[in-house]
Amino acid sequence: MTLASREAAYGSWKSPITADMIATQTLSLGEVAVDGDDVYWVEVRPSERGRHAIVRRSVDGTLTDILPAAGEGRVAYSSQSLVYGHGGGSFAVSEGLVVFVNHASTGLHVDQRLYRVNPGRTPVPLTADTGGKHRFGDLVMDRTRNRVVCVREDWRNLKDGQPRASLVAVDIDGQRQTVLTEGRDFYSSPTLSPNGRRMAWLAWDYPCMPWDGCELWVADVDELGVLHHPRLVAGGTTESVFQPEWSPQGELYFVSDRNDWWNLYRLQGRSVVPVLEREAEFGTAQWQLGMSTYAFISPRHVVCAFNEQGQWKLGRLDVVLGQFAELATPFTDVSQVRGGFATAYFVGGGPEQPASVVRLDMESGKPQVLKASTRMPEELVPYLSRCEPLHFPTTELGEAHAWYYPPTNPGYSAPAGEKPPLLIMNHGGPTACASTKLDWTIQYFTSRGFAVVDVNYRGSTGYGREYRLSLYGNWGVMDVDDCANAALRLVQEGKADAKRLVARGSGSGGYTTLSLLAFRDILRCGTSSCAISNLETLVEHAEKFEAHYMDQVLGPLPESKQLLQDRSPCFHLDNIKRSPVLFIQARLDGQTSQRETEEMMRKLRANSVPTAMLPVDGEPYGPRITTDTKKALEAELSFYSRVMGLALAEPLEPVALEPALPEGPRR
Repeated sequence: MTLASREAAYGSWKSPITADMIATQTLSLGEVAVDGDDVYWVEVRPSERGRHAIVRRSVDGTLTDILPAAGEGRVAYSSQSLVYGHGGGSFAVSEGLVVFVNHASTGLHVDQRLYRVNPGRTPVPLTADTGGKHRFGDLVMDRTRNRVVCVREDWRNLKDGQPRASLVAVDIDGQRQTVLTEGRDFYSSPTLSPNGRRMAWLAWDYPCMPWDGCELWVADVDELGVLHHPRLVAGGTTESVFQPEWSPQGELYFVSDRNDWWNLYRLQGRSVVPVLEREAEFGTAQWQLGMSTYAFISPRHVVCAFNEQGQWKLGRLDVVLGQFAELATPFTDVSQVRGGFATAYFVGGGPEQPASVVRLDMESGKPQVLKASTRMPEELVPYLSRCEPLHFPTTELGEAHAWYYPPTNPGYSAPAGEKPPLLIMNHGGPTACASTKLDWTIQYFTSRGFAVVDVNYRGSTGYGREYRLSLYGNWGVMDVDDCANAALRLVQEGKADAKRLVARGSGSGGYTTLSLLAFRDILRCGTSSCAISNLETLVEHAEKFEAHYMDQVLGPLPESKQLLQDRSPCFHLDNIKRSPVLFIQARLDGQTSQRETEEMMRKLRANSVPTAMLPVDGEPYGPRITTDTKKALEAELSFYSRVMGLALAEPLEPVALEPALPEGPRR
């Protein structure tokens, strides 16, 4: 029997895609900026305990770290904003000068001061040490006035227990801060016109999230940088505006969902004029600051990323003639779109392409990968599972969407008639979407004989405003229904074993996993990583950005107290009769404390449901450093093998389940 035809049970196949490879070789890439012929980006490096390094690629291809790393007698610098709890826009660059938000620990607190730095120099602080109580983000250079404009969050001046937000200007040569505008709950996206005489920004108030409704404002800017005559030009509580951007000629463009889809518009005089109308999303949920889906690459041409049926694509738009053409690229997940002359830069990934910083020459149409998040060895290509779209009927006569990944390994086939175990993946948010870029975690499981379904349940982005907001009032019901129905559809099609359905998720995705366990009796087991289990606790510990998210998703307290309890898995653990649970718990997670997880484990064990907990270092939503990433992934596979009786091809440390499972036959 040849290797290509070796027969073995699903879930027991040997794979060269290892947890060690994933943990040690994978970076996170983001926050792209263009400065002349140079391009900059942020790398989150697990090997440096999650440090956010700023990297510059010069026109000759030279890569340079802008921030000093830790060394003998030298502190490490890390570019990461904490504004609104999710950060973004942590640095800006102009003519080689970089201004950044430093996230490194200084004594008893995380710094969060602004610094300026030239390559090869020691960073110089621009703002005073407030003990981390001033946070900055969404940085934009204003070199005309020698300052940086940004969002500031002030934790020394609380309003109803929450920090105050404002738009400020910080002098690059000193520590002077000037408040430009304040009084709203949230600000984002400050952007200056090419001549520096006008500024646009977004603002919104509770209970809206920016994808519910926000406002686009424009003001004149005098020589001293003071704003005059601010006026509202678009948006409101029922219209979401995304990424205001000035054209080279000084026209204001922006994305709005006023026609149910995030499409591109421009301000013409005092009128809002559509630039491109299409049943696709040219914007996305603004979870972080500094997000970008389009950029000017000439006075009349824009390169756009757009999401159509849950998959990102790129296009080129002539804003004068209104002509739009899709661009053929291998990238199905695109973010951080920035423009140079006849050149686009972005972070892109695809089914066979790990997330990468990419340069796209618009004349030749050829993309060039400047930095990949991980190596893509040729010998691993045959092991990659290619995602397939899955559209399926669900409750209340609805339709939902998912991406299905079949088990794939050239060295193995399964015994005739056997169906694979199915891993149900639930994205976080819940206002977010499943990505189709190469995900080594998915491939880790599919190359071992698991099927995977990554569900874009109702409430996901990429399918219009109506689909996105349909989860409001229905969280804990529609998302659970859609994940269950995606799995049952695959069972019906003969692509999954009904007795071996498994769910995994982190944060709010972990909430859906726990809800599947507590409210639907279809799972063999589940993995909950820093999951939300008590919605009242979520409200109590929410950062400013999400402090009223539950008001929108389910309803405000105290009126919705009973509904929050009805939808909280921790109050319904008695429903879980036979499905073991693995909890992966980050020690720094403020939303789901280790004590809360231990209480859930105690209740489940009292009902004879086997559980285990793997504590990891790092922040909410899972491990961020190399050793913990490897440990968590191997523990998860070991857990599934123990519960489902899989004979693994590699020895793994067994997960200590309590109460212990009875010994059973291995597949």
